Amino acid sequence: MPLKAPTKLPFINREISWLLFNDRVLQEAHDTTVPLFERLRFMGIFSNNLDEFFRVRVASVTRMLAVDKKDKARILYNPEKVLKQIKNIVLKQQHKFEDLYSNLLLKELADEKVFILNENQLNVSRGQFVKNYFRDKILPTLVPIMIDKDKPFPFLKDRSIYFVVKLFNQDEPLKHKLALIELPTDIHSRFLVLPETNNLKYIILLDDVIRYCLEDVFHIFNFKSYEAYTIKLTRDAEIDFDLNDLQLNLLDSFTKSLKQRKRGKPVRFVYDQAMPRDILRFLKTKQHLSLDNLIPGGRYHNFKDFMSFPSLNLPKLNFTPLVPLDIESFNQSNSILTAISKADRIVHLPYQKFDYIIQFLREAAIDPKVESIKITLYRVAKESMIANALINAARNGKRVVVVLELKARFDEQNNINWTEKLMDEGVKVLHSVPNMKIHSKICLVTRKDKGITTHFANIGTGNYNEKTARIYADHSLFTANKKITHELHKVFEHLERGTISGTYSNILVSPINLRAQIEKHIKKEIHHAKQGKKASIFLKLNSLSDEKIIRLLYEASNAGVKIKIIVRGICCLVPGRKNFSENIQVISIIDRFLEHARVFCFGNAGKELMFISSADLMLRNLDMRVEVAVPIYDTKVKKEIKDILNLQWADNTKARIINKEQNNVYVNNNEVAHRSQLETYIKLKIRN
Repeated sequence: MPLKAPTKLPFINREISWLLFNDRVLQEAHDTTVPLFERLRFMGIFSNNLDEFFRVRVASVTRMLAVDKKDKARILYNPEKVLKQIKNIVLKQQHKFEDLYSNLLLKELADEKVFILNENQLNVSRGQFVKNYFRDKILPTLVPIMIDKDKPFPFLKDRSIYFVVKLFNQDEPLKHKLALIELPTDIHSRFLVLPETNNLKYIILLDDVIRYCLEDVFHIFNFKSYEAYTIKLTRDAEIDFDLNDLQLNLLDSFTKSLKQRKRGKPVRFVYDQAMPRDILRFLKTKQHLSLDNLIPGGRYHNFKDFMSFPSLNLPKLNFTPLVPLDIESFNQSNSILTAISKADRIVHLPYQKFDYIIQFLREAAIDPKVESIKITLYRVAKESMIANALINAARNGKRVVVVLELKARFDEQNNINWTEKLMDEGVKVLHSVPNMKIHSKICLVTRKDKGITTHFANIGTGNYNEKTARIYADHSLFTANKKITHELHKVFEHLERGTISGTYSNILVSPINLRAQIEKHIKKEIHHAKQGKKASIFLKLNSLSDEKIIRLLYEASNAGVKIKIIVRGICCLVPGRKNFSENIQVISIIDRFLEHARVFCFGNAGKELMFISSADLMLRNLDMRVEVAVPIYDTKVKKEIKDILNLQWADNTKARIINKEQNNVYVNNNEVAHRSQLETYIKLKIRN
């Protein structure tokens, strides 16, 4: 049945849905089938995710509290209510997190003869080792600040961890001093591996190295006792721009705004809940914090560092490496451009080598018949082979145009650095279309031979970033199909003019026609279902939150269209609701690789249409970013992608059901176990 506009949709708030996603990450840390060190790393991922969530999303919701009543009425949810829900969920997750680490993982590590010691568990020899390390390496990098209660409190940096140190004597506990120490985790590893004894491995955290040696830090004072409590402040990371500055000097404006970000308003203050109440009250007052900002935590913060937990040469406690695979159809040709001219090719990352994308650019850089290379870059590796290949092309006299998005959150400074390097080498660097991020992942090589111009394209669902390509599961298409390349050429022409416009018959470009085309294809499936024909939609996404698209998917479900959705993160759609979504099934896969591909499939009365894209079905991607989706015309490539989608849909090991209860239950159909990421790797290996 059609849904009238006023109908209240079943709709999960996006912030709450994101927290449910992060809970799935925490599930991986609980999963005893995951190697033990990898479970610690999943705790690091959970912690890092939560930091960014507070820096961006909670900060944005908090800003909404300040808008006037008229504007607040246009917000689709109550920000006060959502902030309370967020805090309640985060506190519950924090409790699960602390319990997992303290009561389970440390014991399981001990069972494997790996011990994470604290400062009270050091024997004489290990204690001396720690003392020597501290004096040689750590002490010179510490900057202890004595706290004067009558003076302003020292500035706390975003995401850094600090000790608030209480210095006192046992016989006069009320006569104490306070000091602040920033832990130098940007200089030293968070983990110190201690000498091995009898095949037993020992690690101590940098936190406890410093705790053990506090007397060395404050030896000039006449105190005998020291207590150190960890605190961390998370600040609003949104960047505000002066539009006049943007017109004058884009790079200078970004540099100025990045400095302002470092002094953003506090949105979360995490503290060791063992901290004395009088010290907590003092910190709250000095930092001008509200009760809503306060999050009680454990002894250790910034578990994001556990993403780099040492491997300790214990293979069974780490994932078995999956070496990226060769692609024989590329290897059999001396030229990647020649191979692409014969048929479309696709690389499935990280299962197959990212090197083919590098080779594509390197070949274009030295081919005397190649005239130009144009590419959009969003997140670039700090040591980027992609950027170096583009520099090489410029040095070889090619016209190289890089559309580099400065507003890639948390990569702004890196992108500024690469802008300067590329421009110094003669590369033409362009930045944002006004009021939009350029999020597309497209590259176009133009070659002229005997008066005939040929375009070769690469279109990806993920960034041109060799570092993330090792862990992000994406698709990267190579094609010389004129239906695609001629329209990509048009996209670049408009981007070079600083606009995004034009008419596109084959590719989908936001904000021009991507939304309209997705809606058109959903409506076609509704039409087919009403005619009694088979009708289906299969979507693979990172996030699904656009209200108009969700409303259409509900209408399609009511019309009888069978809808399958694989979503990694946010899913505001509620499956399984009577009169709305009874024909919609949604799963989410969290495993060793981060599912990052976006694929749109429409049954089309038996003539299936498939698109891959950089765009999620979110308002910002459809209406406020430059995104590109391309059709998959090659039947072999289409089958490869569909085979992977089907493997993922059959996953009953790492797939969770997204349901109306929002409880992240695993798919459990009592069939033979299927783990899609491992099976994808095996399938691609056999195919080659």
